[in-house]
Amino acid sequence: MAIKLIVGLGNPGQQYMFTRHNAGFWFVHHLAQQFNITLSPDKKFHGVTGRGHIHGSDVRLLMPLTFMNKSGQSVVPMVNFYGIKNDELLIAHDELDIPAGSIKLKTDGGHGGHNGLRDITPHIGNDFHRLRVGIGHPGHKSKVSGHVLSKASPDEQIAIDSALSAAFEALPLLLDGDIEKARSQINGFKLPE
Repeated sequence: MAIKLIVGLGNPGQQYMFTRHNAGFWFVHHLAQQFNITLSPDKKFHGVTGRGHIHGSDVRLLMPLTFMNKSGQSVVPMVNFYGIKNDELLIAHDELDIPAGSIKLKTDGGHGGHNGLRDITPHIGNDFHRLRVGIGHPGHKSKVSGHVLSKASPDEQIAIDSALSAAFEALPLLLDGDIEKARSQINGFKLPE
């Protein structure tokens, strides 16, 4: 199945714009810019949404404005309204368990402690595609909240941006429904030495 909805998870508001937790927002925002897709507030879906053609595919974009731990209040109504099947859904989000500069495409699995996914999966299940954008772990769980809600260092930001670029390169495969080839390309990405 081809991807029909791409969701980027993050927190709304200028104070969170450049924090690590908004890596999913960065992905969708860049897509919208690159493919001239206008993102507009949509009260029905509690977020900003857009629709356009990406590499010849008709794709909807969504960035929930509900704050991370209530992402389901935005994603679930949109999935239901447009009849988006789980294998047509890609959710981009930050991932503590992989280092900055790494990116992974995963299908299925639990929420892994991610509050955005934790709020979505009870309503639609686990069998959707996730673009896991590595932000690295601060080393101790007591530091996680401060880590995700702060800016990446300049070197980390360059690494994250490089990983996101690798995901953009694999987008035509994703949109054509060639998930395994896209997974191989994305998961095989390594930062230049």
